[in-house]
Amino acid sequence: MAHEAANSNQTFEQYLLQLTELEVAARSTNALTSRIKQAQFPVEKGLEDYDFAAMKSVNKQKVLELARGEWVRQHTNLCLLGQPGTGKTHLAIALGLAACREGIRTKFFTAAALVNQLETAQQQYSLERLLNRLDKLDLLIVDELGYLSFSRAGAELLFQVFADRYERRSLLITSNLAFSDWGQIFQGERMTAALLDRLTHHCEIFEMNGESYRFKESMKQKKPPRKKA
Repeated sequence: MAHEAANSNQTFEQYLLQLTELEVAARSTNALTSRIKQAQFPVEKGLEDYDFAAMKSVNKQKVLELARGEWVRQHTNLCLLGQPGTGKTHLAIALGLAACREGIRTKFFTAAALVNQLETAQQQYSLERLLNRLDKLDLLIVDELGYLSFSRAGAELLFQVFADRYERRSLLITSNLAFSDWGQIFQGERMTAALLDRLTHHCEIFEMNGESYRFKESMKQKKPPRKKA
């Protein structure tokens, strides 16, 4: 690079500035790679791959606005509710990746995996350490809430994680259950009401109902070609 600078008649100050800019860009790229790795997404799916035309209930402009990450900086929550196969996980991952690009510390869990880690940590007397790690995340993504049932103890631990983030950190939750059915998850109206009161106080809610997005894609692939007349 120094040889190129000499050949292009750059001043020493210009050479140092270019070198600094390259170093800053490399550090930024490395930091982004690290954030995405630490987020532990099951796959990487961006908004550019999301079929908004297939899910007309999803406001594209609103999603693109959320991708800028301001909602996380304001400690707002996001809930994606709807039937299985309606693109909730894809959208959660895409917004999580967008958050990583905005410098936001993010972590992805399925609800079952998170509860399992919480219960294991409690049994091993390391729960406080795990809770401290979760508390450092700007955005906690919890996918598939309601697909599997939890023990009473597991539900209480999950409630603790959610409640502790109130007005301090952001949650992105996907669920196949309407809020009115969350009593099945948290095993009691009192705990459910307390959670929903905190969760929805500052919250964007997407109701992603309609025909399964995955089902539509599957049917397109299986559709036989038309025979020529």
